[in-house]
Amino acid sequence: MRVFKHWQLLLISLFMLGITGNSFAVSPLYDFQGKPDSIDNFSGEGKWLVVMLWASDCHICNMEAHQYVDFHFVHSDTDATVLGISLDGMANKVAAEEFIKKHNINFPNLIGEPEAVANLFFELTGVSWRGTPTFLIYSPKGKLMIQQIGAVPTDLIESFMASQKETELGW
Repeated sequence: MRVFKHWQLLLISLFMLGITGNSFAVSPLYDFQGKPDSIDNFSGEGKWLVVMLWASDCHICNMEAHQYVDFHFVHSDTDATVLGISLDGMANKVAAEEFIKKHNINFPNLIGEPEAVANLFFELTGVSWRGTPTFLIYSPKGKLMIQQIGAVPTDLIESFMASQKETELGW
């Protein structure tokens, strides 16, 4: 009985630490209320998902935020949504919230610590993190199709989506 309790405690501890090999590991991303969340909760829902990794002090992110607000407004009811991921971390959460308010961002946003998001980016893409803005584009079935470091005009994303729809590649 005593041995069973020790094994039971060990298994519970391993599960809570996320080293059981399952996908129950703690996410490095959080919503702005502090609840763990992940990209998986937004992808594969029958729409394209454009993930914008940004920081409140990123000059290009500030210049281009309106494009993604407009893109989300135009596409969210039909074929695509946008998910923002702030690399400001909890220490700069207020700055991230001010960025969202300043740009009237109408799409969901998550926040993570810079190093944790960089590690997540590498796990997803096999590419080392370079900086913001960075984009990930997921197909309607949830397959990561593109990763792009640097600015991406939304008309290029729309062209890509249209070309994939016509050829049905990656769906």
